Amino acid sequence: MNFVKERITITLDKNLINQIDKRIDGIDIKNRSQEVEFLLAEALGTHIPSKAVLLVGGRGTRLRPLTDKTPKALLEVQGKTITEHLFDLLKKYGIRECILCTGYLKDKIKEHFGDGSKFGMSITYVEEDEPLGTAGPLKLAKKYLNDSFIVSNGDELKNINIPRMFRLHKRKNALSTIALTTVDDPSHYGVARLDGSRIVEFVEKPSSPPSNLINAGFYILEPEVIDTIPHGFAMLEKDVFPKLAQLGRLRGFPFAGQWFDIGNIERYKIAEKRWGGIVPFEEDEMDIRE
Repeated sequence: MNFVKERITITLDKNLINQIDKRIDGIDIKNRSQEVEFLLAEALGTHIPSKAVLLVGGRGTRLRPLTDKTPKALLEVQGKTITEHLFDLLKKYGIRECILCTGYLKDKIKEHFGDGSKFGMSITYVEEDEPLGTAGPLKLAKKYLNDSFIVSNGDELKNINIPRMFRLHKRKNALSTIALTTVDDPSHYGVARLDGSRIVEFVEKPSSPPSNLINAGFYILEPEVIDTIPHGFAMLEKDVFPKLAQLGRLRGFPFAGQWFDIGNIERYKIAEKRWGGIVPFEEDEMDIRE
C-alpha cells in the first residue's frame, strides 16, 4: 500500500514550533514535518489501529494440568486472566474492538467474556473447528479486518508502546511489523536479524540464532497479508514472515517494556512473581512521543 503525501505550508506560533522541535529525536522523528504529521494523526485518532486480534485457541499442553479444564486464556496472573492483561494494554491506547480467535474450550472463553462490555471491550469471536495455527485464524477473521490491525498471541504478557510501533510501521510502509524483545537464550523462539528496522532474516527456533532479538508475539499487519496465508493450518512465523522479509516489507520494533512468555509452568510462575502490570497512560513515565 502506497501513501500519497502532499506538501503544504502552515504558519505556527513560535512557542508551538519550539515544542515541536523538542520532540524531534533524530530516530523516530527526524524533522518538524514528521512530528506535525504524527500530532495530527494522534488528534484525528489515526495514530493506532482500531482493532486487535487475540489468538486464544491453543490447547496449552505444556501448562497441564492447569489447562485440563481451563483454557489458557482464563489462567490468572496476579488475580486477573491473561486475556484481561492484554485488554489493559489495548485500552491504555484507546483500542476497544477485539476479535478473539478461539478453539480449545471455546465455550468457556465465550461464557466468561461475553460481548466484552463488562471488561470495557467490544468482542467478536472467530471459532476454529480444528487447530489453524497462528495464521490460519486470520483468514476466518478477514471480513472484519479492512485496515491496519494488531495480532497478539494470547499466552504472553507484554507492555508495548503501540502508537510508537504503529508510527514505525506506517513510516516504513511495512506489510507487517513485529515487536521484538531480548532474551538470554533466543534458540527457543523466532529470531530476527535487523538492518536498521528492516528484518532481513527471520528464523523460527534456530540452533545458531542470528541475534538475541526474538519475536514477542505482537504484530501490526496490513489486510493484504491475509491473502498470502495458506489455507488450513498455517503459522505466521514459518509461512508468512519469511516471505515478507524477502520482499523487504517486514519491520522489527525492539521495545524495552516487560515481556513474559507463559508457555509452560515454570515461565508462568515467573510471570506471577515479576509482572508489573499495565500502568495507566496518565501514570506512565514514558510519553508516547518519546
